[in-house]
Amino acid sequence: MPTRTARTAWNGTLQEGSGQVELSSSKVGTYDVSFPKRAAEDAGGATSPEELIAAAHSACYAMQLSAVIAEAGGTPQSLEVSVEVGLGPDGPGFKLTGIKITVRGKVAGLDAAGFAKACQAAKETCPVSKALTGVAITLDAALA
Repeated sequence: MPTRTARTAWNGTLQEGSGQVELSSSKVGTYDVSFPKRAAEDAGGATSPEELIAAAHSACYAMQLSAVIAEAGGTPQSLEVSVEVGLGPDGPGFKLTGIKITVRGKVAGLDAAGFAKACQAAKETCPVSKALTGVAITLDAALA
């Protein structure tokens, strides 16, 4: 299996500095990062580790859920997955405060209970969910 890479170039202090994170493997982009924008409600055109984690988790979860639905005898027609990752204080530093997965799906061959069971199984078996076991992950799943 492949290994993927990203890199960040940072200049300056935490509060006054800034950087650029590059998605090196795919070469799809380089994005600005700064701590003041990371900690602000308005990201101001910059990304953050939390947004990148949310993106990775939503993509991984959608893939895993499509596999789990198929294993359960259903056919995923469409899945809409969004992930929220919170950041908060932790003593003198910071920590991820929680992750919320919201999924709405159109699925043939599964009823609401079957879909809910598949969503929970995907949450437990998604590789990114497994990597983030130190953070509380909640799930809001329903058929669309």
